[in-house]
Amino acid sequence: MGKWRVLAIALVVSLGGVATADTGSVRDVFKRVRDAVVVIHVPGEVGSGVLVDKRGYVLTAAHVVQSAADVVVEFADGDKIPAKVVTSEPSADVALIQVSQLPARRVIAPLADSDTAEIGDRVLVIGAPMGIGYTLTAGILSGRRDANKLYGGFEEGELFQTDAAINPGNSGGPLLNMQGEVLGIVSHILTSGGGSEGLGFAVTSNSAKKLLMEGRGLWTGVEYYPLRGKLARLFNLPQPAGAVVQKVAPNSLGAKLQLKPAVGEITYKDETIPVDGDTVLAVGGIEISAQNLEAIRGYLAGLKLGDTLRVRVLRDGKIEELETTLD
Repeated sequence: MGKWRVLAIALVVSLGGVATADTGSVRDVFKRVRDAVVVIHVPGEVGSGVLVDKRGYVLTAAHVVQSAADVVVEFADGDKIPAKVVTSEPSADVALIQVSQLPARRVIAPLADSDTAEIGDRVLVIGAPMGIGYTLTAGILSGRRDANKLYGGFEEGELFQTDAAINPGNSGGPLLNMQGEVLGIVSHILTSGGGSEGLGFAVTSNSAKKLLMEGRGLWTGVEYYPLRGKLARLFNLPQPAGAVVQKVAPNSLGAKLQLKPAVGEITYKDETIPVDGDTVLAVGGIEISAQNLEAIRGYLAGLKLGDTLRVRVLRDGKIEELETTLD
């Protein structure tokens, strides 16, 4: 009996040690990655981001910076540094920005291979929920979702679902594995009350790399609302889908095209839809649709200085062709 008692005590001590080490690993990951996380300030809003490259590249959510006139990145030591949008993919809600300089104290967060993550893995989120910077929450990977199948719109890429608490302000922050690697970029939550309900979503790191960091991208500065199916018919579009221009960033390609953003909105089946603005029908002669997103991205990425960008829009009931030269 004495030997069994010793084994039992050893087992309890061993299990206790695992629990302590696991709790410590959460703390250690936060300490290791904290300085790579940034708070992003745009006029009237706050988001999050994560430094992923020594050249000053920061991954964040597209909806945080897509139509921002000015972007300022705040590091953990309090340094606030101007940044510019390098490339953005609104359909996947990810963007790459670059700070004009790096602070003396900086940490680069490595990107994970998100394909290796499994449902049930422990994950961490660091960000600025409600503007309160460097808040840590923890949970598990709850699922993998195809963005287009989840929403049925123009969305693309793969999403991680997590029960780690996510609130407004977390958008753009990193979803981390227990090795301190970036598994995803926080995008949004599904909620009926406006706060965290355990249904948070992050764009996988592999999707972000493919869309933003593998090849040349482009920032249009245009925030849009997709119209398809019944909505396209209600708005009398001459084709099955289009994109209403919501906002246009100053000094962007959208501004050079003189795209007119929406000036009003209506509510349809609990959705708020922008109205009285241009509806984009085609880019470079390629009709707007979920199936054509890759072709449109390829067209935009292939443009060079001196090339002409052409966009077809529906404006005040008439189809117009807009164009600008990339200078």
